[in-house]
Amino acid sequence: MTHHPPASPAPEVWTSRKILAWMQQAFAKAQLDSPRLLAEMLLAHVLGCERLKLYLDPDRPMSPLERSTLRDLTSRALRHEPVQYLVGEAWFFGLPFRSDKRALIPRPCTQELVAAVLQHQRAVHGPSDTAGPTRGSGMLIADICTGTGCVAIALAKNLPGARVVATDISADALALAAENVQRHAVGDRLTLLQGDLLAPLANYPPTAGEGSLDCLAANPPYVPDHEWPDQVDRNVRDHEPHLALRAGPDGLQYLAPLIQHAPRLLKPGGLLALELAHAHAKQAQALAHEHPLLEHARLITDEDGLLRVLAATRKR
Repeated sequence: MTHHPPASPAPEVWTSRKILAWMQQAFAKAQLDSPRLLAEMLLAHVLGCERLKLYLDPDRPMSPLERSTLRDLTSRALRHEPVQYLVGEAWFFGLPFRSDKRALIPRPCTQELVAAVLQHQRAVHGPSDTAGPTRGSGMLIADICTGTGCVAIALAKNLPGARVVATDISADALALAAENVQRHAVGDRLTLLQGDLLAPLANYPPTAGEGSLDCLAANPPYVPDHEWPDQVDRNVRDHEPHLALRAGPDGLQYLAPLIQHAPRLLKPGGLLALELAHAHAKQAQALAHEHPLLEHARLITDEDGLLRVLAATRKR
């Protein structure tokens, strides 16, 4: 009778399906936001494919090199390094944007700014001008503290008849925004200017005069000092630019001057839309109510139900 040695167990095959499930669980345990999305982004980056391909070929085995690369990136993500910086890309309003440490990562809540401007455009121009190459025709829009350029570019893509001017105090952020402007081919209608808040608009002829803008949107720094040590996530505090985040003792260091000075740049009926923190939303709304040029100041919630955008119009 011949005795054969016991068969060695087959080596475990790490497929896309299996590695996604493991990463999602690890990211959720580490309390990272959107663990499934982050897992998809990292895996698609390592495999060099679109995220959809992960589900079209879920049993694709990973090579040793792919597993090693993914292991390193996953380890960094679990140490709270932003995944968007690790893969060099973030999605915003259905569009991909180059993302790195030069500017804040585009966030879902900021999409409310874009939505507010598009809703205003529909209200002013009616349903006949909601699609096509002339949508937003004649509109002039400013985006303050543009960062990656995500708000300005999303508006330019959704309002192909509009012109957009975007400002930022950071030369590094503007260089990144310029890369995204080129990527989305909107440079013929989108101008980038460097300077503090509204200051660059004074030297740019289309926006230099009072009553020049149809809309002004801004996502300025708004984290108050007392929230910085304990209430801001580690991945934000340790990796994203502080210049784009911190806003003094009450978080209104940049919001207050925007509320004070932006209304005069708007046409009668023009829209002011500002992203802010839930904690001081009511205070910012009170400033808008007190402004002699503004009316209909309202607060808009984000997908988490937090007060996130202040919207008001210049009196006619």
